[in-house]
Amino acid sequence: MRNSVITLLTDFGTKDHYVASMKGVILSMNPRCTLIDITHQVSPQNIKEGAFLLALSYSYFPKGTIHLCVIDPGVGGARKPILLVTQNYFFVGPDNGLFSLVAQREKVKQVIVLTQSKYFLSKLSQTFHGRDLFAPVAAHLSLGIPPSAFGYPTHSWVKVLFGKPVIRDQKLLGEFLHIDSFGNLISNIDERLFSTFTKGHPVTIQVGKKKLHTLRKGYWEGKPGEPIGLFGSTGFLEISIREGNAHKTLNLRRGDPIIVSRISQS
Repeated sequence: MRNSVITLLTDFGTKDHYVASMKGVILSMNPRCTLIDITHQVSPQNIKEGAFLLALSYSYFPKGTIHLCVIDPGVGGARKPILLVTQNYFFVGPDNGLFSLVAQREKVKQVIVLTQSKYFLSKLSQTFHGRDLFAPVAAHLSLGIPPSAFGYPTHSWVKVLFGKPVIRDQKLLGEFLHIDSFGNLISNIDERLFSTFTKGHPVTIQVGKKKLHTLRKGYWEGKPGEPIGLFGSTGFLEISIREGNAHKTLNLRRGDPIIVSRISQS
């Protein structure tokens, strides 16, 4: 596995040395591995957003990829460090719900609590497990150390239901989980659920004080400056503004509601 792919997903940003330190640890142990950044711009301490972005991206990587994920507001505390092994991938990070959405899509074979300190750096900081614990474990894993060597198996690990959309009073209620760099507001309503709910009926989409009455096929169908709803490359309902920024224009944030209502046809 020396030529393994290791991805990194964090909320560290790129201003500081944190990401580079993690990469340095990994490359010092396995200089032949390939490091890929998924993103380091997860909103600080936003486990829900991190879980969502991981779920959108992990499956595009080759089988056997090691996904190193650190959104860790509880670093140094009671939360466990874990290695989650699925049919196709490995996930290394804190046990705080970060892998919940992955576990809904992948068959989980085992979860290992990371306790074998010989696979950590010799000095373990209580504020930077990304560098001192998770990065070296990912590196050792890429060198062929079996998952069972890192600690003990557990069936008790954190699985969080991150605000699944609900149908109530003939309305489909969702929320925005992510805002991309273009200001597009990406919700947790996927295309399959939307189609099941609407059953081909026309709809209104309520976002803040704005009501949208038409679902577009792509950005090009919107007029410049016009808010539109569409299913983008993520497969989830998003609100966008052609040649604009929906996040800033509509003053909407992560966690804000999006409401889809069917229009009755007489």
